[in-house]
Formats: sequence, C-alpha cells, structure tokens
Amino acid sequence: MAAVFFRAFGGDFVPRWLLFVALVTSLYAGSLRADAPESAADTKTLVILGDSISAAYGLDEREGWVQLLRKRLADQSLAVNVVNASISGETSAGGLARLPRLLSEHSPDWLVVELGGNDGLRGYPPRALQNNLQQMVKLAREGGAEVLLLGMQMPPNYGKAYTKAFAAVYPKVAAAEQVPLIPFFLEPVALVEGAMQTDGIHPTAKAQAALLEHVWPCLETILKGNEDVRSDSLCTS
Repeated sequence: MAAVFFRAFGGDFVPRWLLFVALVTSLYAGSLRADAPESAADTKTLVILGDSISAAYGLDEREGWVQLLRKRLADQSLAVNVVNASISGETSAGGLARLPRLLSEHSPDWLVVELGGNDGLRGYPPRALQNNLQQMVKLAREGGAEVLLLGMQMPPNYGKAYTKAFAAVYPKVAAAEQVPLIPFFLEPVALVEGAMQTDGIHPTAKAQAALLEHVWPCLETILKGNEDVRSDSLCTS
C-alpha cells in the first residue's frame, strides 16, 4: 500500500502522517462501496394490474393495500419496485389490452392480476373472463414475468348459476396455467361489519391492512423465490 502512494507522488518522500491519512481515506471509501444500497440493476419489478380494489377507490392512495405493500417491502429491505397499474372500472379485457405496453415499459419480474370484479358486476360471460385471464398469464410469461392471480366472487343476488360459474373461473385458470391463486381476495373483509365503504363493494381504509395480510404469505414466497411459483396450489395448500 505504501509503495502505491509513493508512486502517486512521483517517488518523492511522503511524510508518514500523510500516508496514514490517505490509507484511512481509501479504506473508508471502500467501506462505503460495500455498504451502498443495491443498484437499480439489482432491483426487481412487480406490476399490479387491477381495478378499483387495488387503485384504492374512495381512499387516499397512500392508504391502499398496494402502498402498504411498498412499505412492507422497504421495511424488510426487499429491493422490489412496485408499479401500481390498477384503474378503477377496469375489466379483464381492458387489462389484457394494456398488458403488452406494461410489459414493454416495466419488464416486470412478477405480475399480480386482480381483475374480473367489473366483468362480474356487468354480467359478462365467465368464459370470456377465463380466456382473458389465460391470455394475460401467457403474455406475462412470454415477457419473463411470473404471475399471481387474485380471485373474486360475486354476491348471491347475481343468481346461483352465474355466481358459481364466475367463482369457478379462477381455479380453472390457475390449474390450466399452473399459476398461484388467492381464491377470494376480499375474503377477510367482505362480510366484516365496517370493512366496506357505503357502496358495499370497496374496502375501507381500515380494511386495507387485512387485504395485505391475506395476500402477503403467498406473495412473500413468490418474491423471495423460496419455492417453484408455477403451481396452482402454492397459495392454497
């Protein structure tokens, strides 16, 4: 090390104290590099493609479950950039139409699909929903992203036949494409008093933490890569 610093001064005599200062400075700079946060190249990307449930409809966006997810990732020092591509009123067809551009712009490592609720509320055919969801899974994988599917259900006033056919769509897609599935994303809040806004459709601010806790165990496994994510039983076993 001393020889390096002597050469740096053209071979002239350098006082020991100056060598000591230079050495300490060099070591300190090295420690800063070692302790530096992960670069942008090390950060992975998660895109959430959803509707008003994930767009924090009726709330301050900072209160939504997606923002709570960002905070949790930061608290656990997980280098994941969360892109919330959710739009109120979005349908599965709309999500499918937007997906190619999202994949091109963000090159995500993971895609969470939270769509279908508006399809059901509008009485769209379950078969169309299934086709759209399967196409989204295929496009995501072609773009290098793994998928987590968040299922939805319809209230009983839509009729037994329709609600049953609608609910069956998500397990069918998960099984056909081998993607992890949360069968009913709103399960922890749907029937809880005070957990829904006055419209009876959208969760309140207080319910957002429960949504995150519902999805987190499965999502954490996927993000950390602890298991093979191409399994429809990953989140339900």
